[in-house]
Amino acid sequence: MSLRKLKVAVTVGGEATNPSPNNESENKAKRQTVVLGNGSEVVFIPRFVSFDQAWTWFDYLHTHIPWTRPTIRVFGRSCLQPRDTCYVASPGLPQLVYSGYQPRAYSWDDHPPLKQILEAVHKALPGSSFNSLIINRYKGGNDYVGWHSDDEKLYGSTPEIASLSLGCEREFFLKKKPSKTCQESRDDQEPKSKRLKRNHADQHSFTLKHGSLLVMRGYTQRDWMHSVPKRTKVEATRINLTFRWVLEGPGAMS
Repeated sequence: MSLRKLKVAVTVGGEATNPSPNNESENKAKRQTVVLGNGSEVVFIPRFVSFDQAWTWFDYLHTHIPWTRPTIRVFGRSCLQPRDTCYVASPGLPQLVYSGYQPRAYSWDDHPPLKQILEAVHKALPGSSFNSLIINRYKGGNDYVGWHSDDEKLYGSTPEIASLSLGCEREFFLKKKPSKTCQESRDDQEPKSKRLKRNHADQHSFTLKHGSLLVMRGYTQRDWMHSVPKRTKVEATRINLTFRWVLEGPGAMS
């Protein structure tokens, strides 16, 4: 499906259905909070930004961001990362390194619309603050991100991560990390029906539509993993912006 067809598919009667990011009352009314337990939660705003504004941001990012598809190391093997990426950060932050890859940190001033997007996210999440951004571009259903947690030390013990989705909708999955104590013993002792109910409670899914915002808070990165899996029938492009707060100073890398 082309990007233009995708734009038409998500309209109703030819008009945009999403509210403006400045309409705080509508955003608050539509936001969903999922309490995961033990100090972890997810906040989901399905219609964070207006339809037209979301496509304006998408078109700018798709065209102007200096995308790269780096070689990373996973389980000791080198492979091409299955999505395009770009890293943006405020000056003076520790260097980001993941899977053996150290991305160049672009400035917010290099791409001024990113500051507008950051301001809209801050306005929707009072009390939150972000100083770094990873932008990913999924060019079709074969682009994905596998199970992982954003538990790097430079984000601290309870990082808040805000994820804005633009373009083609994709599924986002959360699953609880396996307990390190007596997991097999508990599985052997409890009834199957109870075990199935527990397993269901330990998994969550969200459909990340064009213009939606998902926020992970508290101990979500410590206790949970997340992924955006492959979808062979998906052809259109999705752009995802993940905002984080990077700790400053030597404590961030200890």
